[in-house]
Amino acid sequence: ELTCWKLPVHVLLLLFLLASGAILGRSETQECVYYNSSWEKERTNRSGIEPCYGEKDKRRHCFATWKNVSGTVEVVKQGCWLDDVNCYDSNECVEKKESPDVFFCCCEGNMCNERFLYAPEGLPQSQTHQSTAYSTTLLYSLVPIIGLAAVVLFSFWMWRHHKLAYPAALVPTHDPGPSPPSPVLGHKPLQLIEVKARGRFGCVWKAQLLNEYVAVKIFPIQDKLSWQNEYEIYSVSGMKHDSILHFIGVEKRNNNLDLELWLITAYHDKGSLTDYLKANVVSWNELCHIAQTAARGLAYLHEDIPGHKDGHKPSIAHRDIKSKNVLLKTNLTACIADFGLALKFEAGKSAGDTHGQVGTRRYMAPEVLEGAINFQRDSFLRIDMYAFGLVLWELASRCTAADGPVDEYMLPFEEEVGQHPSLEDMQEVVVHKKLRPCLRDCWQKHMGLAMLCETIEDCWDHEAEARLSAGCVEERIGQMQRQAPIIGPEEIVTVVTMVTNVDLPPKESSL
Repeated sequence: ELTCWKLPVHVLLLLFLLASGAILGRSETQECVYYNSSWEKERTNRSGIEPCYGEKDKRRHCFATWKNVSGTVEVVKQGCWLDDVNCYDSNECVEKKESPDVFFCCCEGNMCNERFLYAPEGLPQSQTHQSTAYSTTLLYSLVPIIGLAAVVLFSFWMWRHHKLAYPAALVPTHDPGPSPPSPVLGHKPLQLIEVKARGRFGCVWKAQLLNEYVAVKIFPIQDKLSWQNEYEIYSVSGMKHDSILHFIGVEKRNNNLDLELWLITAYHDKGSLTDYLKANVVSWNELCHIAQTAARGLAYLHEDIPGHKDGHKPSIAHRDIKSKNVLLKTNLTACIADFGLALKFEAGKSAGDTHGQVGTRRYMAPEVLEGAINFQRDSFLRIDMYAFGLVLWELASRCTAADGPVDEYMLPFEEEVGQHPSLEDMQEVVVHKKLRPCLRDCWQKHMGLAMLCETIEDCWDHEAEARLSAGCVEERIGQMQRQAPIIGPEEIVTVVTMVTNVDLPPKESSL
């Protein structure tokens, strides 16, 4: 026997309005109150009204962020906010988290951020806004129907817009075993802006974290080991260095439909060395600065520092050195990035069951291509140095110092094997034929570039034991810049003069 529910007409009408309002009806946001506490530094207006723009199928919101300093409210920023599921159908700007470091709220509707409230969910009902009590009563009376509808709608919108939601906090990484404490963003709003790069790991987004831009590297769940390894390397004692990418935190994004793994770092607008060299040539001094700071970062990574102020910093092999993983800061200082394949070496511990043939084929050393690696620390560091020699060649190929044409940017071995070489292609060229990228004749007529060519050859030597250390490369480049600071085409020297008059640091590896 079936029992039918008969609801009053006004209840049915209310349900219809709620459903249609959740899906179709929304408070259109055309403009928001604007305020920027860093207006002088960022050269913007201090306050006013900000018109909101966005894609037609996206919602627009207003937001406010503020701090509580000894009982005094200090507004950080107010303005327009991009499509964010956390702001949907909220016509009041209310922060509901308990005791955040930075208060944040967002809402829909014109100028809805003019007033902002702090009403943590943990407080008694009487201390929150009156509308909360009314809404709660309404929800309780319609729980059997509205509750289910709300869950379905919320799940749908989370699925569609989960990438734009800001994190509550950054969480620890691995489930099994102990993990180092995770840096926490302290409830600060983080919003993705645009994709800057894509690779085998996933993609890198430019994002905004309060007043600064950051980079968010998003890994799919199948690359969890790479994400976890990179986080663990960044968490090693003493990993803060000017020539190593600055790490901010990690996060797991899970909305029960999908799982993404986020890694948040400093953002550098110039991008990778590959991208920069594609669009720009470099002067001799710029080449020296980029090369020396990159070598400095790699040398620090390789170094074992027992007495570091933050604790024992172990020696770390990068295992995927390439120009794509060298980022450039505004002043062209290089910093090493992407530690998904990196390996740390601790006293008394072996390299374990590490797979030797990893990295990017184009940059693989002969012993990696042959599968003949000695699984010792120095062997892995020398593999990095071979690849670094190719990076130095890329810099030389785009330098304007020599008296000759500057070629269009090409990847190492692109002339020999094209843009998508197979493992067999690289084995044939590097191992069997023992070829290396061409060092142009005109480079040998410039004192500095001639010295650099010798350093490059000492880095990519076929015999791993003969390769230079990163510290030695850094020292040589500094010496090159001092002895050949700025040399025009008319100040040409011969190779003989260079060899007899200049004492380079010894070739022997100092590993």
